[in-house]
Amino acid sequence: MPLSTIAHFQLDNTPLSVNHQGQFPCVTISFNTAPGVSLGEATQIIQRAAKELGMPSTIRGNFAGTAQVFRSSLATEPLLILTALIAVYIVLGMLYESLIHPLTILSTLPSAGLGALLGMLVTGNELSIVSIIGIILLIGIVKKNAIMMVDFALDAERHEGLTPEQSIYQACLVRFRPIMMTTLAAMFGALPLAIGMGIGSELRKPLGVAIVGGLIVSQILTLYTTPVIYLALDQLRQRKKKRPSRAVDLRPIGWPQISGSSAG
Repeated sequence: MPLSTIAHFQLDNTPLSVNHQGQFPCVTISFNTAPGVSLGEATQIIQRAAKELGMPSTIRGNFAGTAQVFRSSLATEPLLILTALIAVYIVLGMLYESLIHPLTILSTLPSAGLGALLGMLVTGNELSIVSIIGIILLIGIVKKNAIMMVDFALDAERHEGLTPEQSIYQACLVRFRPIMMTTLAAMFGALPLAIGMGIGSELRKPLGVAIVGGLIVSQILTLYTTPVIYLALDQLRQRKKKRPSRAVDLRPIGWPQISGSSAG
């Protein structure tokens, strides 16, 4: 069989080397982000442009380098936050020996996340990996408000005999000063990051903005929402205790019933 049946020779411009990725020939296209454009927005623009090109099914595009690390990190963030919440719930359940009161403490976290998102929106920062790390840090910082109030309320109920309404009211009065002191200390600690001073401040600024925004909103809301949720969950617990249990007849089927009569 002559060679000309399967191949031919010609002069042409060809690359000096053929790059491969995963045993497939590949071509690397590098890009830089424009000023004011985040990496997340850049990846979305590139994906939209790739769809508009209408490339054949044999050609596939994947991100590499920093863009790949960014996308993989965002994919695992929800799982990381869920794992942190489960770990906090287990620890609080073991501490208070209850399945309901940890929910009261975890109810403060949505306000912290809302504050972080509002802070990012007001300052014009993007929701990046650094800001998500700040939201995860808020899980450990913000719940101390509810821990201080719930801990005092439970102690007052068990040792002083107060009602849930009286105990949570006393907790709000007594623990207001420690709550404000710890919140202000954490806020002033993150304020230099939010202002953005020094070399590399662009990377640290979203972290500080997320922490400061979450602390401000959670501090305003949790002082009012925590007592309400505490009383609502306590009423739910009392209803379960008062629910009558069905009497079960444990006698075998066909067991004779003996009835006696008193002789006068």
